[in-house]
Formats: sequence, structure tokens, C-alpha cells
Amino acid sequence: MTGMPIYNVNNNCSTGSTALFLAKQIIESGNAECVLALGFEKMERGSLSPKFLDRTNPLDRHVETMAAVAGFCDSPVPSQLFGNAAVEHMAKYGTKPEHLAKIAYKNHKHSVNNPYSQFQEEYTLEQILASPRIFGPLTKLQCCPTSDGSAAAILASEDFVHLHGLQGQAVEIVGMEMATDLPSTFEENSCMKVAGYDMTKTAADNLFSKTSYQPEDVDVVELHDCFSANELITYEALGLCEPGKAAEFIDSGNNTYGGRVVVNPSGGLISKGHPLGATGLAQCSELCWQLRGLADKRQVRGAKLALQHNIGLGGAAVVALYKLGFPHAHAKNSGVRIHATSATQGQKTEQKNKQEPRSKL
Repeated sequence: MTGMPIYNVNNNCSTGSTALFLAKQIIESGNAECVLALGFEKMERGSLSPKFLDRTNPLDRHVETMAAVAGFCDSPVPSQLFGNAAVEHMAKYGTKPEHLAKIAYKNHKHSVNNPYSQFQEEYTLEQILASPRIFGPLTKLQCCPTSDGSAAAILASEDFVHLHGLQGQAVEIVGMEMATDLPSTFEENSCMKVAGYDMTKTAADNLFSKTSYQPEDVDVVELHDCFSANELITYEALGLCEPGKAAEFIDSGNNTYGGRVVVNPSGGLISKGHPLGATGLAQCSELCWQLRGLADKRQVRGAKLALQHNIGLGGAAVVALYKLGFPHAHAKNSGVRIHATSATQGQKTEQKNKQEPRSKL
């Protein structure tokens, strides 16, 4: 044991990206040159259930707001929260159940090429629609499974990267923003907002306003698709398409290989799995592999700018942009490999992330 300081964080499903966010701040503050962010989860069987027996559940107000708008039943609470968001989008914009199923179809298809994915089987659209109904338009194959897994990222200052000759594999965090619930989450009688739409949009808007990039510049995305409904509404919150245009975005194939941007090449939470504390770091791992050209059969050709989206209701949303820190050094050192070991669901990675000073984020 080294006696070094350790911080334990818990932000529900965005715990992993919260660890990344904290590690980044520690380096930018000058309190460390190299920080390990680690996330893991060993989950109980079945749907998520409350664990806050000695305090108020952080989702209490979300559930109360949803129930006042759409009612409450005995289905799992997460499926109601996101399922009702889908129902609202369908009523408002004419989205069909098939659009939700197409998202799951895409993600299951992507996961076939991911050796770390919990599911590695391709399903037809008909199989997805015919799988057991969980809530509203959501069927079983449109919902993330319970998962065990771990993931890690090593973040380092630019000086540390130079000192240790790591330029060939360094990935730069261009920017990273965290947002939490706004008054609109609870005051506008919107199930989409209860499900995190506004905090995602706030984080994304802040990120793009502080960088030289826009949503149309992004090549590859790892998006928090705990349910197909959340991927659908998040397309719009991130600015990947205009509000109300998610169905067109899906039908056009602009969310997969050959389209404008590849969303969830890993298979996403629906197929790769969702070990809660590890998910944000697993997303980072996938995007680093994509930027380094190490994603094998699921490689997004020419990927130069990657976006990560991770949310935890109750609540925090983290949105980040990544690119190669030293592209020329990477080109000369294209043989560099990162080490990965798989656990039950397993994603455990080593990576080096170059940090720019705060003023350049």
C-alpha cells in the first residue's frame, strides 16, 4: 500500500464519468501529475431497486413528477421513467415503436464485433419487437441487462506524457462538462425532462460553447443508452439532430456505419452491458480505442473526434470530447497497444489522456 489519497464517488449511473471528471480537475489544479480513475460494479439479479434505506432516495422527486404526469404502475421504475419519455416523444413528434427498436437492432448488431460485450448476438427487428414487453413501447431487448464489470483510465498532465514518452498513445480530453437537474426537470410536466434531457442538453451546450467544435464535427459517440428511449431523446439533446427529428435521423442510417456519425460502436449499454460504476470509464476506453485505430472490426474509419455521454438520474450528466493528443506521434507509433482484460462483463483498460490547461478546455 502506498498511502496515496483515494476518493470514493457515487453519482448513480454516471459514477464512472464522475471519477474521470474529478481526476481531470485534480490534474488541472496541479495537485497531481497522474491519476487513476477506476470504476466497477457487481450487480444483483433483476431490475434495479432502491438502496437508500437510511435517507431520501435521490429519485423520489423524479418519480413523483413522472407519476403526476403519466401515472405509476408496478413495472420497474427505471423502465417507467425512460418508457414514459418515449411515450411523450411519440405523442409530440410522431415517433413510432419501430424507431426505438431500430436503435436496439443497431446496438446489438454493433456488439457482434466487440469481444468485451455481454451480448454478442445479432437480433432481427422482428425479434426485438416481439421480445417480452417491459413498459410502454420498451421490450426486453431494448433495455440494458444487469452486468458485472470494471474499467479504468489513467489521466496524466501534458508534462507527464512528455516525460515518459507517451505521446504516441496519448488521447486529449478536449473538454468535459457536468450538469445536474434544472428547475425545468420538475416544473414543466415533461417525462423527457425527468429522464435527463435538460441536464444532457445543458452539459452538451456548455461543452460546444467552450470548444472550437460543433455536433456535426463528431465522428463517433458512446451514448448512455440504458434504454433505447434514452438514446433516441439524447440524439436531440446532444445536437446530433434537431428536436423532433430523431426518427428521421434513425431512418436515414445517420447513426451507424456509413452514416454521419457512428453511435455506440461498442454495442452500447443495451448490448455491451451496464455495470453502473464502470460504464462511464468503459465508454472512455472504447473511444480511446477508436481514436487510436485499435477497435478492430468495429473501427470507425477516420475517427478524429469522439463524444462521450453518461448520465445518472438523481442526477448528473457528463458530456466529453476526445481527440488524439499528438496525431503525428501516434502515426509514427501506430504499433502501440493497450492492455485489456475482461471480467464477467469485463472492461478493464489502461490508457493515457493528455490534459490541456483549464483555459483551453
